[in-house]
Amino acid sequence: MTATLDTLLTDARIPLSTTRDFDVAAALRRLAADASRRTPTAEIARAAQAGQRLQVVCRWVLNEPDAAAHVDKIAEGPERGPLTEEQMDVDGALVFACLLYLTGHPESAQFWWQLAAGAGSRAAAYCLHLHHLCLGESKRAWHWFHQLTHSMADTAPPDAAFLEGLEIFARYVRDNGSLALAPSGRLESEVDRLAARTPGSSVIVARPDRQLVARLEEFTAGR
Repeated sequence: MTATLDTLLTDARIPLSTTRDFDVAAALRRLAADASRRTPTAEIARAAQAGQRLQVVCRWVLNEPDAAAHVDKIAEGPERGPLTEEQMDVDGALVFACLLYLTGHPESAQFWWQLAAGAGSRAAAYCLHLHHLCLGESKRAWHWFHQLTHSMADTAPPDAAFLEGLEIFARYVRDNGSLALAPSGRLESEVDRLAARTPGSSVIVARPDRQLVARLEEFTAGR
């Protein structure tokens, strides 16, 4: 049965409710409560800031001209045996960890940062501090900050001014960008290939190989 136009308009009319006073105070309370739910807590904000700083540090490390040369020192090869403590290149482990982090393997990065920090790298300790802050693991984060700022190597620890300057630099990069690029394309594919060699494990403990080093050389040369 076809309804007339008047009938359709009548059915579509929105019924009006009875007039009542609008409670301004209650509405403001609801808005304030909603805003508090949307505003990040101090812990969430701190984790986000740590993540931004860690991205900056990792890109900085990876874009150093001698990054590939250091990774080559820990790379496996037919003429090389297991990596010993004496053969450990601290900067190579640091660079490899930063590469793993930037290509989406944070657990593997943590493993290699810990190797580097255990060998005396303050930069690796700082990366671990930021990494655990990102995860909301405050106790572990401050453990590594203590390692960073106290005697863990023959070099002097960084002072507060240096760390503050690094945070200012990180904020600048966040707002203005940086020439330090993140890995992509062929270099990222090499990391995925390395990860595929240890199926079923979320941590890449395998050493980098010469093929990955070659891609890293291309990356740093093409900055």
